[in-house]
Amino acid sequence: MNGKYFLVGILLTVALSVAIVVAYPHLATSIPTHWNIHNQPNGHGPKWMLFVLGPGIMAATMLLMYFLPWLSPKNFEVEAFRSTFLQIMLILVSVFAYFDAVILWAALGHPINVGRAIVGGVCLLFATLGNLMGKVRRNFYVGIRTPWSLANERVWNATHRVAAKTFVLGGILGFAVTLAGRGVPLVTFALAASALIPVVYSLAYYKQLQRRGEL
Repeated sequence: MNGKYFLVGILLTVALSVAIVVAYPHLATSIPTHWNIHNQPNGHGPKWMLFVLGPGIMAATMLLMYFLPWLSPKNFEVEAFRSTFLQIMLILVSVFAYFDAVILWAALGHPINVGRAIVGGVCLLFATLGNLMGKVRRNFYVGIRTPWSLANERVWNATHRVAAKTFVLGGILGFAVTLAGRGVPLVTFALAASALIPVVYSLAYYKQLQRRGEL
């Protein structure tokens, strides 16, 4: 059943690889791989880097996520939320495919605001992950892994309920700001706050339980 997530990821990897192969003869020897906040290329690399930045990273992500459950120590097993774990994997693979597709599109000479496209993708990543945060169980690989959330399951669950809200809110707010063209600093603040609030909450809630003698 869970194999469907790997199947979709493999199909995405193959589809992107085919797209790069088809476009390859039409690409310059050196292509832009990085842009500044003014949407101007400030980093270049050989065109074969498209295979590394897209299919390579996607395949490596799936391979890593395949072996992580086996590496999980006792009481921190991924099996408790394996479906959610694999959904997170597929979201990451899809985002890497999207980023590489944006670079490929720009490398072919099509007009596109790469910075806005990438930042918007990151915002949607946060919002999508937020929808899964409440289902993530205690583990060492994904989620808000602070010393306090890892130390206590009650703190972990409460922290991830908060993270579910802040990630979705921060992602949606950041995406709206990106569409409005208001600039990267405000988006960065929204995303950073959405990630930092659960971290602070995990400490505060742990200390609260400690004072009550409920740990």
